[in-house]
Amino acid sequence: MTSLLTVENLKVHFPVKGGFFGGSEVVHAVDGVDISLEKGETLGIVGESGCGKTTTGLAAMKLIEKTHGNILFDGTDLDTLNADGMRKTRQKMQMIFQDPFSSLNPRMTVNRAIGEPMKVHGMGSESERQDRVAWLLEKVGLSPEQGNRYPHEFSGGQRQRIGIARALALNPMMIIGDEPVSALDVSIQAQIINLLIDIQQEFNLSYMIISHDLAVVEHICDRIAVMYLGKVVEEGRCDEVYSNPQHPYTKALLSAIPHPDPDHPRDRIILTGDVPSPIHPPSGCSFHPRCPNRQEGCDLVEPELEAKEPGRKAACHWC
Repeated sequence: MTSLLTVENLKVHFPVKGGFFGGSEVVHAVDGVDISLEKGETLGIVGESGCGKTTTGLAAMKLIEKTHGNILFDGTDLDTLNADGMRKTRQKMQMIFQDPFSSLNPRMTVNRAIGEPMKVHGMGSESERQDRVAWLLEKVGLSPEQGNRYPHEFSGGQRQRIGIARALALNPMMIIGDEPVSALDVSIQAQIINLLIDIQQEFNLSYMIISHDLAVVEHICDRIAVMYLGKVVEEGRCDEVYSNPQHPYTKALLSAIPHPDPDHPRDRIILTGDVPSPIHPPSGCSFHPRCPNRQEGCDLVEPELEAKEPGRKAACHWC
């Protein structure tokens, strides 16, 4: 496989003002992330709310500015591109947002919402764009006649289908899905997940799926990166991570997945304490204040994300 997206030592820090004396501090939202996405692959990024997974996705698309690190897309360092070059590159990288309603302009019809990106990038004539919009609507399970309606006239699942059609409008190579099904009913989630899988095969897409729902990630992803407090703590093939997690945090996350058989529940691992503040992250291993396996030295030396076995990485001194 060939890497389509490579993120190296990504850091995104947000300065904040406050405190009794009015000083400024820094939120370490993303604090040294290394990930790669291969062509045709689906990578899942999971973790608790506030771990930095959405910020990682936004920074990878340059929708927010990074503090440090390198982002390479299809072999090109995005920092070397001027405004025109970045605009052309954005045709190849698109995003599906968590809330399908707020991501659509309520004043635009569906036809216009899907056709607007093509118009902005100068793709085809007006009639060609209309034909493509109708074709895309059919691809995502809607009828072309529905294109004259407005977003408020659709259900949540239908609006997410519109968002997917809009993401496909420019023939992208990569789509980042930020919690693409979390706002939907469970029955609708399955439909959208199956739609994403079908579209990936037909359009030869690469996906980065950001989610807190580990059951969704297990169903759709090839590899998984587990984030905690702005860092990746475990990475590997989905089936291997789910069957044999290495990091204590990954074990705790997986133990929380509901088991379909109530007579054989999972052995739940309950973490004590709260997630530390990203303004003042702990010394040493960031997970050590909550880790059930912490030992002497965990609070002093930060573990590296290193190979524990072929294709598996974890950031833990003792796993």
